[in-house]
Amino acid sequence: MLLAIDCGNTNTVFSIWDGQKFLCTMRTSTHHARTADAYFTWFTTLLKHYQINPQIEDIIISSTVPRVVFNLRVFSDRFFGCRPLVVGRVDCRLPNEPRVDAGTIVGPDRLVNSAGAHDRLGGNLIVVDFGTATTFDVVDYDGAYVGGLISPGVNLSLEVLHMSAAALPHVDISKPQSVVGTNTVACMQSGVFWGYIGLIKECCARIQDERKAEMKIIATGGLAPLFAETEKLFDVIDNDLTMHGLVVIHNHNKNNGMTHEQ
Repeated sequence: MLLAIDCGNTNTVFSIWDGQKFLCTMRTSTHHARTADAYFTWFTTLLKHYQINPQIEDIIISSTVPRVVFNLRVFSDRFFGCRPLVVGRVDCRLPNEPRVDAGTIVGPDRLVNSAGAHDRLGGNLIVVDFGTATTFDVVDYDGAYVGGLISPGVNLSLEVLHMSAAALPHVDISKPQSVVGTNTVACMQSGVFWGYIGLIKECCARIQDERKAEMKIIATGGLAPLFAETEKLFDVIDNDLTMHGLVVIHNHNKNNGMTHEQ
């Protein structure tokens, strides 16, 4: 079985793939000081809850937080006896190499999303990922990542408003009842919600205009359904996109003889 690990700035996700489906998905907060032993204790405790005893043979990691990779590699070696594939390292091949400016380091999450989206929908795509940052990834016809946009994430924007303006409270994002708010919380929620609706529509429209082509738009991340409630912004919402991309990249390496064990 394959253990796919996606480490983001806020959360780290573990999913177990049995070759046909994901058996379970588990989340923990991202913390660079978490040791391999701590990961294993947390992981095995949740496996007991799911009542499964998977035989992990391979591990693949995507991490936007470089400092956690060492302990995840130790976790893989110590408890499963395997050397993980790490997206972005030279020994982890991609189905299609990115076409960006020379010397540019593309975030592993964006490479993984591109691979997963192309496998499911073909090429000529825009992938909108609602994470700590809201990213727009452009996937060419052959599946290569060719660039994109990075904007502040929704929750990050609300947190900055709260931290930078003494009179503004901390609020959670939700669909407002009306555009014009009649209290502080409603004003903040409306500004962020409709502001991001406008951001998504305008960015996607300008990408398609620049590329002179209509493109499918796929969204991932926990807030994607919220923004899709009001308008037809996305062709597909796929919350397993990142994990699927990790499976695609692992299979590509395995089928081409690139995986390795210690």
